[in-house]
Amino acid sequence: MTEFLWELPVRGDGRHVGSVSAHRGGFDFLDQVVLAAELSGLDGVVAPYDPEGEESWVVAGSALRQTRHLRVGVEFHPAFGTPVYAAKLSATLQRLSNGRLDWRLRVETDAGDAAARGDRVTGADRYRRAAEFLTVARGVWNEEQVLPGRFGGTGFEFAGEYYDVIDGGFRGILSGLPFPRVHLSGNSAEAIELSAGHGDVHVFTETADGVDDAVASLRDAASRSGRTVRAGLALPVIARETEDEAWARVLRQWREVHPEADDAEVRALALDDFRWPGFDRIGYTRSIGLVGSYEQVAQALSDYRTRGIEIVELTGHPHIEELHRAGEHLLHLADPAGRTLAGQENHA
Repeated sequence: MTEFLWELPVRGDGRHVGSVSAHRGGFDFLDQVVLAAELSGLDGVVAPYDPEGEESWVVAGSALRQTRHLRVGVEFHPAFGTPVYAAKLSATLQRLSNGRLDWRLRVETDAGDAAARGDRVTGADRYRRAAEFLTVARGVWNEEQVLPGRFGGTGFEFAGEYYDVIDGGFRGILSGLPFPRVHLSGNSAEAIELSAGHGDVHVFTETADGVDDAVASLRDAASRSGRTVRAGLALPVIARETEDEAWARVLRQWREVHPEADDAEVRALALDDFRWPGFDRIGYTRSIGLVGSYEQVAQALSDYRTRGIEIVELTGHPHIEELHRAGEHLLHLADPAGRTLAGQENHA
């Protein structure tokens, strides 16, 4: 079964390229997107870190409060705060949501973003800090119930390059909860090694050469660490009843940026039958995604599963409309074994 997530529009949403913040936004709108994701049969949502958007921790907390079944991922930098504070905050959210919180550590970043946050850790140091962050957070977390009864922790000690802990560990209502699933990302060797040692899911970004080699590298690295890490992929998607309708949608958005463009010019950019590398030029954060009919896009998503991708993080504009399209027309085709009664019976 493929797990499908949806990236939330923390900066707002709109039908036109460049009009995101001028149209629908705010928490009433985000609540509608979150509920649309749950009603459409998505498995989870991700609240991305965006320096120009709503705070991801607040968005995630609201999403957990609004839903009963969705997993909710919160993306944040290790420089957000100490790992003990992040773990304590997450313990409360786990109690609130019956264990549905995920973490998405954003380790790779640009220099401007790091400077804006006052983060002086750069280069390979970011990965060493992230490894320490996760080691400490897991160290103070007690998934088994520990009774209160005295001051102090449960004996966790850590002396690292970035963090020090003396007699750490949660007791009482902060214990006995599942640790958040840790999602990491990045296509670099350093990112894959970090996931191999500390992650539960590694989310790749599609490239012109595909992700097969990267998935194989993740498996090898995780195996050397004696661990299993699930592979994920972040993909923008434009799917419609027919292939021509999907490309017509792409062309309408493309012409908002390049008014004189024609259909042939836009389609010529395609890497193959379904992968198109122009999404970042029509308002998306990632460049390569899928375009086609529901059947074509579903087949492409199914192919990713056979190549080792277990989790797919989708996005589309406008969000509510595209979520309902995905739920009604796409997911059951992409994953019939997990999302139809007949498929579940055959799979059992």
